[in-house]
Order: sequence, then structure tokens, then C-alpha cells
Amino acid sequence: MGSAVRQWRCPAPPRARRLLLLSRLFQPRNLQAGGEPSADGEPACRSQRLMLQAGLIHPSGPGCFHYLPAAVRAMEKLVKVVDEGMREVAGQKLSMPSLSPAELWHASGRWERMGPELFRLRDRHGKSYCLGPTHEEAVTALVAAQSSLPHKQLPLRLYQVSRKFRDEPKPRFGLLRSREFYMKDMYTFDVSEEAARSTYSEVCGAYGSLLHRLGLPFVQVQAATGSIGGSMSHEFQLPADVGEDRLVLCPEGHFAANVETLNGEQTSCPTCGGKLTQTRGIEVGHTFYLGTKYSSVSNAVFYSPENKPLLAEMGCYGLGITRILAASIEVLSTEDSIRWPSLIAPYQLCFIPPKRGSREEEEEGAALLERVYDDMAEALPHLAGDSVLDDRTQLTIGKRLKDANKLGYPFVVIAGKRVCEDPPVFEVWNQNSGEVLFLNKEGVIELLSKVQVP
Repeated sequence: MGSAVRQWRCPAPPRARRLLLLSRLFQPRNLQAGGEPSADGEPACRSQRLMLQAGLIHPSGPGCFHYLPAAVRAMEKLVKVVDEGMREVAGQKLSMPSLSPAELWHASGRWERMGPELFRLRDRHGKSYCLGPTHEEAVTALVAAQSSLPHKQLPLRLYQVSRKFRDEPKPRFGLLRSREFYMKDMYTFDVSEEAARSTYSEVCGAYGSLLHRLGLPFVQVQAATGSIGGSMSHEFQLPADVGEDRLVLCPEGHFAANVETLNGEQTSCPTCGGKLTQTRGIEVGHTFYLGTKYSSVSNAVFYSPENKPLLAEMGCYGLGITRILAASIEVLSTEDSIRWPSLIAPYQLCFIPPKRGSREEEEEGAALLERVYDDMAEALPHLAGDSVLDDRTQLTIGKRLKDANKLGYPFVVIAGKRVCEDPPVFEVWNQNSGEVLFLNKEGVIELLSKVQVP
């Protein structure tokens, strides 16, 4: 009996549609919901309510949330922006374990000082760990393990973006105060106090540039060092009524502080004597000059030009990734519509074709709209994956435009009544400026050429 080799062929996969369909996205929306309390009975703030309604997050337990695909897209874009800012100050990205050995925290004194906010656990061998809220101990031990660190390698600026854990007694306001969150934390090592203070100024400047690039109104204020310690600290705050921090500001910009740093009731600016104003703020960044507080514990030393071991001067710098997402929605949005910093919107564009059975559809409005997308994707490939087609053509254009407005797409391109003209004219909404333009295909592509994505 002769042997025969049977040729098996895998069927060719269907050609992927480049333009994402809204109906296929896992984004469970409830855009008609009102201002109901959160799952734990607490009143929901604007950002929490809007993020739940828009299908960005879903609660999994007190202070813990599922980040759904659209939120992950925004977060990944924000991390890219942060990475760019950290590269500008010579930051080197690494990743450290979430589990941190208890002995490191006992040595620094923070195992006891952190109290119940520290998540603690034991492994099967009885060894104690914590889930890191910050990584000062871990990174200092890492650097200390490099026993022959030369002075030429400093300044050393190491950072990560990772999940952090804090057992908040009363988590509230969604991602603004949660038990599990994402943070960018940088740790710097310098040869002297002067060099470390220069690094401190440089990183603070990078934080300001980053928040300015996102279009977020912020103030840099003097702050307490708290459980992290050190001799100098600043917070980067977004003024907001829902903020948990009380701030005092000089109207001329000479002085700004968190009230917890003041002795007594200070009402006038120490520089110009002007009357201080009070506001509330959401902390999105916090910086600390640490000196040798941690390097002395772990013996994190470098070798001077004379080959003498010296303790490194340190700083640490936190930036709340998930808190920036929520805080930006809190301060930029209206009561019922999300407004993103344009750079980190999950999707830059929403295309709305005509309603099924309309005159515009009979005039091939949907095909004309897809042609705009195809030409745009060819001319502006960076926007090809940043576009969504609202394919719910059983709904009117007006209903879909209202939903697009609530979801916060920076630009909406509509095949409306004027798509039947020769040449076709499309309706373009700039959601952040409120401007409505009527443009032909070339005009649409020219307008979108100004859109930036990280």
C-alpha cells in the first residue's frame, strides 16, 4: 500500500479591518446613568462617575478596579509621555518586585512606622514581606549590592512604572484614592548634596513640563515629608473642589504650600506680604530630597576619585499614573461629558456614518467616510489605530454624536447631510474647543495632521 502525504493547508485568516468598530470594543457603557453613589455607598465624584459610565473602569472590591481596554490605552499613552520626560533627565527604566522583604523595612524603621497601611504577608516558609507602596528600601539595597560603583556612574537616576499597594482605611473617589494603583517612582543617587539638590530641581522641572504638556492646571507646593522622610519635599497639585489637600497660594505666585506644613494660621505671603488664598487640590506628584537617610542604612556607597567610599545622596520622585488619569477627567470634564488631555485620549477620532436607510446612506455616505479614513491612514499612519467607527447605524447621527461627546473623543468626523454634495463635505467636531467645521476630504486630513499621539 503506497504512502500518500496529505497536504494540509491552514485557511487564510480573514483580512483584519483596520478601522475599529465601536460595537466590537469591550467598553460596557452606561451613559444614561445619573450621579448614584459608588458601590461602597460613598458619593461618587465626577471622575469616578464618568469613568464608570464610560466603561473605563469596573469595581472589583473596595479600592480596587478593573482597568478596561479604553482606560489601558489612555494609561499606556500616559506612560509613553512619562517615559519621554524621564529620558530627558537621563532616567533609566527598570522593574522591581512588588514583594519586598520585611528585613529591608525593619532596617529603615518603616515596617513599624507605616502601620496598618502596609499590606503584609508571609510565605509558606514563614518569611515576612510587604506589598510595596514605594521602593526606597528595595532600590537602595539594589544599588548597595553594586560594591564597586564608580563616581563617574553618578548621577544615577533609576525609575519604574508599576503597581503599588496601600491599605487605605477608607478608599474613595475611584482612582483618586484606591488600594491598588499605578505609579512612576524615580530614585536618584548623587555624589554630593549640591549635586543632589541640582537633580531635585531638574526632576521637578521635568514634572512641571510634563503636566504642562498634558494641558493640566497645576501648582507646585511645599509639602511635608511624611513616612518617606527627608529634609525637603514638594507636591504637584491639581486644584479641585474634591481634592483632599488644603493649599494656600500667594496670588502673585511667590509662595504655595500644603497647610500641613504651616505653623499656625498663616494668612500672608512670607515674600510679598500679600493675602494668601485657600483652595483644595488633588496630589498627582510628590518629590523628596532624602540625603543619606536610606543610603546610610543599606551602605549604598560610590567610590570617589581618590577611591574612597562615600554615601550616595538620594532623592525620590513619585508620579501617580492612574491618579493623573482620574484627576485630569475630574478637572477638565463637564458634569456629563469626559474631556481628556488630547495627548492621552484612548482614541483620537470617532467616525460616524449615516443612519441606516437615510438618503445619505443611499448616496454612499458610509463608503465615502471609509475612503476618508483609508486616505488618512495612508497619509497619517500614526492615527490609523487611533480611530473608531460608530457602526450603530440603527441610531440617528445626533444620538451617536451625543454619545461621542460624552466619551470624549477629541475629534468626531460625520457623514451628514452635506456628504451628498459634489465634492462631499464632512462635518468635523473638535470636542475640546467646541468648534464645528465643514470640510472636504483633503481638509479633514489637513486638520488631523496636527493631531499628536505619543
